[in-house]
Amino acid sequence: MENKNIEIVIIEDEEDVLELLEYHLQKEGYDVMGFLSTENVEQFLEEENPSLMIVDRNLPGTEGSEFISQMRETGYEMPVIFLTARDKESDLEEGFTRGGDDYMTKPFNPKELLLRVAALLKRSGIHTSDKVKYRDMVLDLQQHTLTVDGKPVDLTNLEFRLLHTFIKNPHQPLDRDFLRDEVWGDDSVNFHDKTINVAMNRLKKKIDPSGEKEYIVPVWGIGYKLN
Repeated sequence: MENKNIEIVIIEDEEDVLELLEYHLQKEGYDVMGFLSTENVEQFLEEENPSLMIVDRNLPGTEGSEFISQMRETGYEMPVIFLTARDKESDLEEGFTRGGDDYMTKPFNPKELLLRVAALLKRSGIHTSDKVKYRDMVLDLQQHTLTVDGKPVDLTNLEFRLLHTFIKNPHQPLDRDFLRDEVWGDDSVNFHDKTINVAMNRLKKKIDPSGEKEYIVPVWGIGYKLN
């Protein structure tokens, strides 16, 4: 299905509404992760790169639009649809001001929601998402640039592809053959195991000069993984 690998996060405190949303989105082929409050969402976003978020405003703890406003300040740019019973004009205005990209009021029509999700993803060019974030690293796929903790880091094309491969496969041990095919591809004719060691060491020194952050760690007997 063409929506495979497009991940959508839902924050909705009514379990039946959350299940309904999950059902309709999964049926369309999206990967879906649901939360009943904003708790743990930030931690999840540090490890995953969802393409879109659907957020209720009336949430326990942090109110939905306040949470998104905080996320925007942190640098998260994924599109957000607010789904809420708050339907006053001032509520709608507040939702957009705080970082919402679309606004739907409850009760909602699931079909309309799916159309809005598809339109927003298309508008955001999410199928070829411009930016990929992992911990404090942001890769801009169009500009071919990397920032670490907001500071630019110069990478060669090969190092950029190597880091992107790890960010696409977080927490999974990646073996040398996989990295060779993904990163070196047709250029792997003259490939030696040492080639990958040299490239990995250069990349690690550039993104983590002090070695304190340990973004990429060796996995004995296999290869490396993004930590």
